[in-house]
Amino acid sequence: MAKLYFHYSTMNAGKSTALLQASYNYIERGMQTLLVTAGLDARAGTGRIASRIGISAAALSFTEETDMFDLCKKRLEQGPCACVFVDEAQFLTEAQVWQLARAVDDLGLPVMCYGLRVDFRGQLFPGSATLLALADEMREVRTICHCGKKATMVVRLGPDGRALHDGAQVQIGGNESYVSLCRQHWRAAMGEAPQA
Repeated sequence: MAKLYFHYSTMNAGKSTALLQASYNYIERGMQTLLVTAGLDARAGTGRIASRIGISAAALSFTEETDMFDLCKKRLEQGPCACVFVDEAQFLTEAQVWQLARAVDDLGLPVMCYGLRVDFRGQLFPGSATLLALADEMREVRTICHCGKKATMVVRLGPDGRALHDGAQVQIGGNESYVSLCRQHWRAAMGEAPQA
């Protein structure tokens, strides 16, 4: 039975690595997959999913205008597809998450989404919020803070290396711009010292 999955975490937890490995597992068994990623994140090149450890694969790019149900349906018209993998799923719109849910329900196509849960201000991304509401299964991809606790938050760094408190929700970047932290260290970085 097809399901909508949401694999979420903070930055640098290995989401793209896990996605590429899962897709490879299908391909190794003679099945085909569809890989999709956000067009606005071109750090690895347009239409490319890449991991920090050096593996990558070609993917279709989506924008806010992409109809995800139509994309899935057209792929199935070309031949069998065992699973759809969506990287940078936090950048999906609410409507696009519903379209992916429809692809699961109406086309019987499993969809695995990988993305961030919250932004640098601790607020849900619209795509992530809708995935948290609609996903049949959710799985946390874990990473750690510098203190060894589970990292659940991320800070965006300014040019001076200090945590920024405001700005656009979306700013593409990697280790030079973002640091994953536990909630306690995120609060300290944001100037909200823990209460005794």
